[in-house]
Amino acid sequence: MRRRTFLSSSAVATASVALPAGVFAQQASPGIDLASKTVTVGAFTPITGPVPFYTILTHAAEACFKWANETNALKGWKINYVTYDDGYEPSRSVAVTRRLVEESKIFALAAPVGTAQSVAVIPYAKEVGLPMIGPIGGATALFAERLVFPLLPDYGWSAASNLDYALNGLNASRVALLWENDELGRSAKRGFDLHLEGLKKEAAESIPFEVRNTDFTPHVRRLANAKAEVVILFGSNANLAAAQKAADRIGYQAKWMAPFFTADPTTRKLSGDLLNGTYFSSWLMPVGADDPDIKAYRDNVAKHFPNDPIGVFGLNGWSNGALFVKGFEMLLASGKPLTRANLVDVMETMTNASVGGARNVSYKAGDHRGARQEGILQAAPDGSFKLVRDFRPYPADVFNAKIS
Repeated sequence: MRRRTFLSSSAVATASVALPAGVFAQQASPGIDLASKTVTVGAFTPITGPVPFYTILTHAAEACFKWANETNALKGWKINYVTYDDGYEPSRSVAVTRRLVEESKIFALAAPVGTAQSVAVIPYAKEVGLPMIGPIGGATALFAERLVFPLLPDYGWSAASNLDYALNGLNASRVALLWENDELGRSAKRGFDLHLEGLKKEAAESIPFEVRNTDFTPHVRRLANAKAEVVILFGSNANLAAAQKAADRIGYQAKWMAPFFTADPTTRKLSGDLLNGTYFSSWLMPVGADDPDIKAYRDNVAKHFPNDPIGVFGLNGWSNGALFVKGFEMLLASGKPLTRANLVDVMETMTNASVGGARNVSYKAGDHRGARQEGILQAAPDGSFKLVRDFRPYPADVFNAKIS
């Protein structure tokens, strides 16, 4: 497995004065070094596998931690970030997490990448009491565990938000869902189906595909035969590009919708002009916003990872990193011992917080829904992604549905 780690040089200095014995009692918490005031966190990320460009997410989270170290955001504390390649394979994600816990002694997972990957890690995280802060995925299962604090919405809420806009914003009568056959896509399908049920409507089509799928011709022929006017695709950037290219080859014309993380320059490189006009639901503010938090993302990714594009994809990674920064800041301010359990406790008091590109982020006991609203973006010919519908709460029938 490939490994990345960084630490500000000031974080490795050893304290030259003795600390009270009672303070050292806190040292039992893994990942906390009181002498150097360093907290070690980790993540799995797909450096190899079907979506290596997802490392943009990890780069952005790392840039956020470097920014926190450089600006003294944590009152003298530094973040040490250790990541390993998991190839985007859930079984390897579990192995990576075990290694991070047993060898790197991490305090928490911070911005680990992948929906199915994060879900697969939950049983082990529960076994060792490991908080999962800002897992970059949107599965329903991520909202049902006390140790897990998702910033992203459940993809079911996003799918319902897409469907609402397709029906009421685009005035479509025949809407289809093209969904990745794993926890990401199944979560989207649950929300899509639930909202349709509440509206007493039926899907024009609902078609699964595999994450490594590169030829969408059969899927697109089914969509064309169903006369779908709008296609909502929940999958990777590469999946969206491949589906749009297949539609172009056979002359099938429809409006396309997709989740927020595909509203990014990486998708533009894959789809080209076919991306123009595509709609995206997004829980993040526009990347070009004149906002200090968004500007910090743009400036620091450009500084630390100048080859990475500035886009919603990167802002996602930055924001999930910022969630750990915010949570650890709250833990320090609480005066409580720096333990994993206390991190979970203080995270459950976060209310209407600004976190990276997200606003009104809240958690409480029994309710770990972070993002609570979405806007609609559209890909423009000039390469930008413009907000075409303001942020609104998710459809209540899906957002308030019991999480199983």
